[in-house]
Amino acid sequence: MSSASATRPASSRSEVLGFLTSRLRQIGIFVALIVIVLLFQVLTEGRLLTAGNVSNIIVQNSYILILAIGMVMIIIAGHIDLSVGSVAAFVGAMTGVMVQDWGWPWWAAILLGLVVGAIVGCWQGFWVAYVGIPAFIVTLAGMLIFRGLTQIVLGNTQITPFPTEYRQLGGGYLFPQLFPASTSPAEWITVGLGLLALVMFIASQLRGRIKRAKLNLETEPAWWFIVKVAFGAGLILFLTYLLGVAPGSRGTPIVLIVLGVLVVVYTQVMNRSVFGRHIYAVGGNRHAADLSGIQSRKVDFYLFVNMGVLAALAGIIFTGRLNSAGPGAGNLFELDAIAASFIGGAAVQGGVGTVVGAITGGLIMGVLNNGMSLLGVSTDYQQFIKGLVLLLAVAFDVWNKRRARG
Repeated sequence: MSSASATRPASSRSEVLGFLTSRLRQIGIFVALIVIVLLFQVLTEGRLLTAGNVSNIIVQNSYILILAIGMVMIIIAGHIDLSVGSVAAFVGAMTGVMVQDWGWPWWAAILLGLVVGAIVGCWQGFWVAYVGIPAFIVTLAGMLIFRGLTQIVLGNTQITPFPTEYRQLGGGYLFPQLFPASTSPAEWITVGLGLLALVMFIASQLRGRIKRAKLNLETEPAWWFIVKVAFGAGLILFLTYLLGVAPGSRGTPIVLIVLGVLVVVYTQVMNRSVFGRHIYAVGGNRHAADLSGIQSRKVDFYLFVNMGVLAALAGIIFTGRLNSAGPGAGNLFELDAIAASFIGGAAVQGGVGTVVGAITGGLIMGVLNNGMSLLGVSTDYQQFIKGLVLLLAVAFDVWNKRRARG
C-alpha cells in the first residue's frame, strides 16, 4: 500500500517534468519575459510597471511588434526580409508628401500608404517567388533602393507637422477629446475593453480544447491548460488595471487596439487557415510541399505582399508618433524585427515559429530597452546586451533541437 502510494507521486512528477521538457521551447520564452520584467522591476525600484511607463513600452515598440508579425511568417517559410525599415521610412515619406504637398486628407494618405506597401511587396515577391533570386539578396537590394527613394522624396529634409488624426494612430488614446484619461468614463472604457478581451481569450481557449478533444488530438493535460489560461487571464487583467485604473493611467492606446486585432487575425491565419498550413509546410520541406501540390511560389509571393503592407503600417505609426517623416526613419527596424522573431522561438532554417512567440520576443527587447534606459545604461551597452540576448536565444534553440534528437 505504502509502496504503491509512493510510486504514484513519483510517476506524477516524472510525467509533469516530461511534459514541461517537451514544451521547453514554448515555455522558456514566457519564463524569460517574466524573469526580465521582475528583474527590472526590482532594479528600477518599481518604476518599470507604472501605468505611464507600460503605456510608453506599448507605444514605443508597437511598430517593431507589427513588423515582427510579418517577419516571423517570412522566417517560417525559410526567407528573410532586410528591407522593412527602409520600406517603413519610404511609406512614411510618401504619406507626408500626400498630406503636406498634395493636400490629401489624412485618411486617404494612410490608405494609399498601405497600397504603396502592397506594391513594394509585389515587387519584391516577384523577384523572390517567380525569378528565383534569394530573398536575402532581393531585400538587401530593397533596403538600398527604398532608402534611396526616401531620400529622393524628402530631399534630405523632414516633413512636419502631420494632422492630429494621423498622429493619433501612432501615439493617441481612445476618445481623448471626450474623456480625459483621469476621468471615470475613460477608465470604464478601458476596463470594458479589458473584460471583453478576457472573455474572448477564455472562450477561444475552451473552444479550441473542446474541438481538439472531439478529434482525439488533445495533448495537453488539464492542469497545464488551467495554468496557461490563468496566466493569460491574469496578464490581461493586470494590463487592464495599469491602463485604466492605476494612478497615472492614460487610457487605452489606439495602437494597442490595432496590435491586438493583428495578433488575433494572424494567429488564426497561421493556426487554422490553409494558407498558414502551407507556410509551415513550405518552411519545413519545400520539395515535399511542392510534391504534395502546394504552390510554394504563390505562398512566397503573398508573404512578401503581406510584409510590405505591415511595413507600411509600421511606417505610418512611427511617423505619426514622431509627427515627422525623415530620411533616417526606420533605421535598424529590420534587425529588431528579426531579433524579436528568433528570440520568440522561430527556427533559423524555417518551419517553426508563432505569432505570439514573435510578439513575446519583441516585448523582451522592448522591456530590455526601457529597463536599461530607466537605469541610465548607455546605448552602446544596450546594443551589446541585446546582441548577447539574441545569440543566447538562438543557441538555446540549437541546443533544444539537439536534445530533442538525442
